[in-house]
This record gives sequence, structure tokens and C-alpha cells, in this order.
Amino acid sequence: MATEESKFIEVQPFSDEMVLSMGPQHPSTHGVLKLELRLDGEIVREAIPHIGYLHRCFEKHAENLSYPQIIPFTDRMDYISAMNQNWGFCLAVEKMMAADEKFSGVPERAEYLRVLVGELNRIASHLLSFGTYGMDIGAFTPFLYAFRDREEILLLFEEICGARLTYNYIRIGGVSRDMPPNWLDHVKNFIDYFEPKVDEYNTLLTENKIFIARTVKVAVLDEDMAINYGITGPNLRGAGKKWDLRKDEPYSIYDRFDFDVPIGHDIPRIGAVLGDCWNRYKVRMDEMKESVRIIRQILNQKIPEGPIMAQYKAVRPPAGEIFDRSEAPRGELGFYIVSDGSVKPVRLKAKSPCFTALSALQELSKGLMVADIIAIIGSIDIVMGEIDR
Repeated sequence: MATEESKFIEVQPFSDEMVLSMGPQHPSTHGVLKLELRLDGEIVREAIPHIGYLHRCFEKHAENLSYPQIIPFTDRMDYISAMNQNWGFCLAVEKMMAADEKFSGVPERAEYLRVLVGELNRIASHLLSFGTYGMDIGAFTPFLYAFRDREEILLLFEEICGARLTYNYIRIGGVSRDMPPNWLDHVKNFIDYFEPKVDEYNTLLTENKIFIARTVKVAVLDEDMAINYGITGPNLRGAGKKWDLRKDEPYSIYDRFDFDVPIGHDIPRIGAVLGDCWNRYKVRMDEMKESVRIIRQILNQKIPEGPIMAQYKAVRPPAGEIFDRSEAPRGELGFYIVSDGSVKPVRLKAKSPCFTALSALQELSKGLMVADIIAIIGSIDIVMGEIDR
């Protein structure tokens, strides 16, 4: 028989803490990301990322495919900059293939085409970042402008490779096809149109009073913290560290071009400090101009005639292991490959710059407001397909 005391449920001590799930279906998490927020009112005590909702078994797939068959799977990692994903993987395989006398190396014409599409994709990626970040903060017009101009780049890619999002264009030893007639004229028309648009974007959003209030001095990621977390790309450069593989460890033909590496700055006029959300955003805006600068140099030079693919019978790297990295729009993209001399890798590991950037979210968000979480996610510019792989 129940006692009198058992009729009553024990009441826990009152607590102001609340656990809130943000995502995985949320318009400002930039993909299927779940954030477990521990809140004290509007104050974030802890923000715990939960990933894996977009897991696509890339690395396990790669162990069962030939090297050329893996390339389309790299498209699906960071699908916003798929050209750079193709390129990064091919660079790693070509580095292994260099020991094979039967591999003739990447032709010079193909190198020019790679840089051209790689920098166009960098602009397209940063445009998407600019537009979605503006919308996250509450400004819808930048999103429309960004997609309008990104569409022109997608049309250029459609001309050269037939695809608009996942390209499979850069291949081991070169590129899949040569550029069509008058394609360079179309590229020139685009950059002539686009270059002044960056200044227009800066007027529209970068100097916007509300945008400044939402991003300045928010989630400061200093250089030491960035290095400790392994953060690279615009997020590292926004903290003031001038490090870009295209300059510091040049690959392909990047050593032939003159361009600057934008970094963050303290800007007393608006109160911005090194490593805050505003500086991370601004680095990407400045990088678009530098990409235009590289493309102009290619157009002003005469791209050499010749083949667009290396000569080889089969992609069969010598037994061994290799790690190679390249400068993708979101940071250093690395591939570690173990080969046994067959047409398939024994092991393939992808190092994602988005994964390391997201790992810092817990530390960056402590003590901030819920609205600041949105500002942080947009500023680190993540793509979940690359994080989950």
C-alpha cells in the first residue's frame, strides 16, 4: 500500500538554465547542424555542436573506388567550392604519381585553366558567404545581389564543363576539357562588371551601422587560439596571421602571379578588433578583389597552347603515403593517401578546414547572446558536407 509520502513527486531546485536545440533544420546553421545551447535567459553558457547529419562515407567509399572515380565524391564535400575540392585531391594524387616515370606531369595549359576556375570558384564561394551572412543578420538585399553575380560564374562553369555545382572538371593530370571559343572573353566581361561591385557591396553591408553593431568585437578569435585549434584560411587571416598556401607554399603556377594576402586589422573608426566576426567577413570581401587581380593577369598573359591532360596509361601511384594541402576558399584542404601500388587507395583521409573552424565554436560563444551564435556561424563560413564528409 502506498504511503502518504509516495503521493508527492520530489521537486528539483529551481534553475534558470534552459537547454535549447538550434537545428538541425535551422535557416542560419548553414546546413544540417544541431547546436545544443545551454542558456541562462539570453546568455549562452555553452554551445555544443552535434554533427553527422550529412555523413556520406566519403573516406570509406574512396577505399573501394579507383582514383579517377573518387573525384566526383570530392565535389560533394564542400559543394560551394567544388572546383577547389577536385583540385586538392588531384594535387595529392599527382604528388604521388610524380615518382612514376610514365607520368608526364600536368601540362602548362591545364595549370592556367585550373587557376582560372579555382579563383572564379573562390569568388563564387565568397559571394555566397557574403549574401547568406547578410541575410543571417537581417539584410535580405545582399543575398539577392550575391546570387545575381554568382549566377554569372555558374554560367561560365556551365560553358567550360557542363555543370553548375558539382563539376568533376579538374582531373588527375589536367582538366577534362579545353575552354570553348570566346570563353576568355566571357570571363573578361564578367570581371570587368564584377570588380566595382565589391565596392558596392561594402557600401551596402560592410559599412552598414546595424551590421557593424552585430559583428564588431563579437567572438574574438585571436591568432594563438586559431593556431591551437588548427584554424586556417580567412578565419586565421582575420586574426591577423598572414598565411596563405598560394603565397607561402606555392603550388601549381601561383608563384607567377602578383597578389596580396588580406588580413584583419584593428579599425578604431568602427571599433573592429583583430579576430572578430567583422574582420573574418571583411577578409573574404578583400579576397574577391585579389582573385579578380589573379584572373586579370591570366587574361593579360597568353595562355600557352598544348595538351590539357598528362600522358599515362592508368592512375596507379607507387606504394607509399602522402599528405598534400591546398588553399581552398575556407582554408587549407588536405588529403592523406596510403597507396599499395594498385588502382585504389588503401586509405584516404580528408582534412576539412570547416571542421577545425567549427571546433572553436564552444569557446567563442561562451557568455554571448543567442543572436550572437548566428553571427559567429556566418563569420566562420562552414559547409556541413565537408565537416561530415
